[in-house]
Amino acid sequence: MTENSAARMPTIVAVGSAVSIGVMTAIQARINGVLGVTLDDGILAGFVSFSVGLIALVVLVPLMPRARRGVAALWNGLRRGSIPFWMLLGGACGALTVSTQGLVAGALGVALFTVGVVAGQTLHGLVLDRIGFGPAGVVAVTPGRVIGGALVLVAVGISLGGDVLSQAPLWMLLLPFVAGVGIAWQSAANGRLTQRVQSPIVATFASFFGGAILLAVAAIVNIVVTGPPAPFPTEPWLYVGGLIGVVYILLGTFIVARIGVLLLGLGSVLGQLLTSAIIDLVWPAAAGPAVWQIITMVLVGLAAVFVAMPRRRRG
Repeated sequence: MTENSAARMPTIVAVGSAVSIGVMTAIQARINGVLGVTLDDGILAGFVSFSVGLIALVVLVPLMPRARRGVAALWNGLRRGSIPFWMLLGGACGALTVSTQGLVAGALGVALFTVGVVAGQTLHGLVLDRIGFGPAGVVAVTPGRVIGGALVLVAVGISLGGDVLSQAPLWMLLLPFVAGVGIAWQSAANGRLTQRVQSPIVATFASFFGGAILLAVAAIVNIVVTGPPAPFPTEPWLYVGGLIGVVYILLGTFIVARIGVLLLGLGSVLGQLLTSAIIDLVWPAAAGPAVWQIITMVLVGLAAVFVAMPRRRRG
């Protein structure tokens, strides 16, 4: 996968890929959320998730010639100063995301976690596209994009109606918002790094490497302060969150240059809303939106992606 092949990708395919990222994000959120509840330590759950993904990348990167060239380009770019340090900070945002999953999603459900992420991701995606921070450069803030962003916020408002606010502590709602801001920034930073090293998987590796280091330090500090975690669970499925993260971060790094940060975020939002709704209906958490709220916010999210999608002008 290269930048040129991303540019040739049809918009509908790129948006569909963005939706699949949201599907994987919602599944990962429930997995890491359950792991966080089981360990009674959301930060440690995030570290476990990142470590599994990093191990997979350590195995994959040497096997791929383009990835090996990307590692050499990354090393040379860091030595010469052509790759600034801030391009490596996408992993910090990813670390925040998986930690928030471990702290929030298991207790409040994936749907309520998702709407907080949606708000931060949408607002920051608009800003990043407007200033040209992402690899696509300055992306025009068209009326469709503004309306799409507004509709997503309407979906957030719907999901927070009823008894949700009384059931959920304020900090649990704010953390996903901050994580959403970080996800938008991570997509843009990883996309810019991909342009420099010409390898999405190397940009993904850099993200996981930095995030794993941060989470290791945070987990150690947390254990020293709060005490040892609960015993590690034996269910294998609780440890695949990191592998899912590798897939969707790699995919996002590839397609962000095609559709921009905002549209990537909106497509991801739709996938998250649909999947989190199904997960919470089949496997409800202690707190979360009512059934009518879940269905309504999914419909509004679908409308948001539709109106924000760029249209081809007729000649």
